[in-house]
Amino acid sequence: MDIDSISTVEMLTMINNEDKKVALAVEKEIPIIAKAVDIIIEKIYMGGRLIYIGAGTSGRIGILDASECPPTYGTNPELVQALIAGGEKAIIKAIEGSEDDTELGITDLKKINFSQKDVLVGIAASGRTPYVLSSVKYARSIGAITLGISNNPDSELNEIADIPICPVTGPEAVTGSTRMKAGTSQKMVLNMISTGVMIKYGKVYQNLMVDLKASNDKLIERCKGIVVEATGISQKEAENVLKKTNYNCKLAIFMIISELGIEDAKKILDENKGYIRKALKAVK
Repeated sequence: MDIDSISTVEMLTMINNEDKKVALAVEKEIPIIAKAVDIIIEKIYMGGRLIYIGAGTSGRIGILDASECPPTYGTNPELVQALIAGGEKAIIKAIEGSEDDTELGITDLKKINFSQKDVLVGIAASGRTPYVLSSVKYARSIGAITLGISNNPDSELNEIADIPICPVTGPEAVTGSTRMKAGTSQKMVLNMISTGVMIKYGKVYQNLMVDLKASNDKLIERCKGIVVEATGISQKEAENVLKKTNYNCKLAIFMIISELGIEDAKKILDENKGYIRKALKAVK
């Protein structure tokens, strides 16, 4: 209550003390998040997609997570998508009234040909945003799996989602400013969901991003470093193999460890859905 009358250090300490509660709130939801990851990867292998939907801060957090999947894991931009009430303009500027539009979310889902193969993740701190609720109801009506991420255990989103994820982060340091603890918890949950899905999708070997796209000089060097770390060969040797694979990091690693030629390595990786560990077992 006195956050507006204390020193800057005391003010920031108060905020930081509240932020410390977020990870503990998310920890309680791990079994449910794990269930969500397993269902999502199952749907992806069946040709489905992961779609986030939200308004305001929640929508922007979804866009942040979805937009980082292609450069980090080499995924098709269609695989993980995010929708925000008010469209692209709402990413940088609030579009008044859009979050209350119950038809808009359904329209946005239809525009991307959302189907029962896909998984919809509704994100709303309050758990009562009309744009999100109507979207989740529509997704369920056509037989799609739905997740709800909120911070209010008594919310409608918690009730209607197939898999409700609800880190209870408590009141904000500035009352009602859900971009703070609530937003941080949403970011953490989406990080866990997308990272967990990508690991199970074969996009990670050990703890390395092996499907990284070498789209600039910095990422070319990172690719070399990943191959060196995964295989123990020299930087020069890594560069030579990467050139043969057109800087396909995963293929280079598998070729080096398995000692296979490029065509055989491609074939076995494909047969094992790009999962290096499974492909190596197949070789043995």
